[in-house]
Amino acid sequence: MNEDYMKLITVLEEQTVIKNVKGLDIMIKKLPDSDAEGEMDARVLQTTMEMAEKMAAMGKPPEGELDAMVMVQGMRAMMGWPNTDVTTTDIRTESRDIEGSEGSIPVRIYSPAQGSNVPAVVFFHGGGFLGGNLDVVENPCKAIAEKANAVVVSVDYRLAPEHPFPAGFNDCFDAVRWVYEHAAELNVNPNQIAVCGDSAGGNLSTVCAMKDRDLGTGMIKFQALLYPTVNMAGTATDDFEWNIEEYTINNHHELIKGLLMGMGDMTAMLDNIYLQGKVPATSAYTSPLLVEDLSGMPDTLIITAQYDYLTLECEAYARKLQRSGVNTQYIRYNGMDHAFMDKIGFYPQAEDCMNEVAKGIKRVFG
Repeated sequence: MNEDYMKLITVLEEQTVIKNVKGLDIMIKKLPDSDAEGEMDARVLQTTMEMAEKMAAMGKPPEGELDAMVMVQGMRAMMGWPNTDVTTTDIRTESRDIEGSEGSIPVRIYSPAQGSNVPAVVFFHGGGFLGGNLDVVENPCKAIAEKANAVVVSVDYRLAPEHPFPAGFNDCFDAVRWVYEHAAELNVNPNQIAVCGDSAGGNLSTVCAMKDRDLGTGMIKFQALLYPTVNMAGTATDDFEWNIEEYTINNHHELIKGLLMGMGDMTAMLDNIYLQGKVPATSAYTSPLLVEDLSGMPDTLIITAQYDYLTLECEAYARKLQRSGVNTQYIRYNGMDHAFMDKIGFYPQAEDCMNEVAKGIKRVFG
């Protein structure tokens, strides 16, 4: 990493502001190289413009010729970003298949060079429940393994539409159970298991924690949720209603509003692909924000981006967890958009995000 990048990481670490929003204390990470407020980070702006040009070059598909599977394949092809390995020590990587209740589940295991009986982090990648893979999140997972001195098990759960709910969810919970039961083999402490994931993976993390609570299995002690989707139904609650006026936008209005509204428009489509009518979108293991009682959930870290359609529901989820007596920390990165973790090594905020996940793991497990 170059010197300027490392300086920006230091700034993100040191310069934070705590702001209370509707009773929730939010740790705000400002732009590390600008005093601007309500503006997109210059790196995000560059990436967004490049993506917009690529999409414009592709042109609109012919009317009536785009079936659902072609659309899914197109979305899968666009997911992920070339990112960088930011680790400085040897992280041992092992790919294997583990046995789940409904068949084998591919996983990738990242083990730090030092330590025994360390914490375990079961990681679920994002991708709207229909895309994403282990390669996209490899470098973030390696970073967590090094920074938290933990074994990270990244799970290649089954994807929709080929495998609708609850297939992927069952794979994720089975993976947590496998880690718990194979703790000695993995050299981890079975009493120090965390779940972590981004976007759809954040949803899968928290619903695994909820199922663990509901079954009384007590395996998951910490959840780190990176811009998770927690209200797939989009249902308004006494504490949540999506409103673009809640976002501070002082520049590039049309671009930012387009990003936000575009992601909102995709939500119903993703629900149809993932749930396929198996359960209502309001059910507990799809929309945890709508669950009445969140008491007994594990210690929680929620990380969001300022210009993410999901930010408002994440804030409401954090408030509800706190009201239920759950120790909850909330961090927001100003100027960032959805899926910023994928750009580790390019966005300093992505690496700082991994630093914060590692700090949370160390805080909870000592």
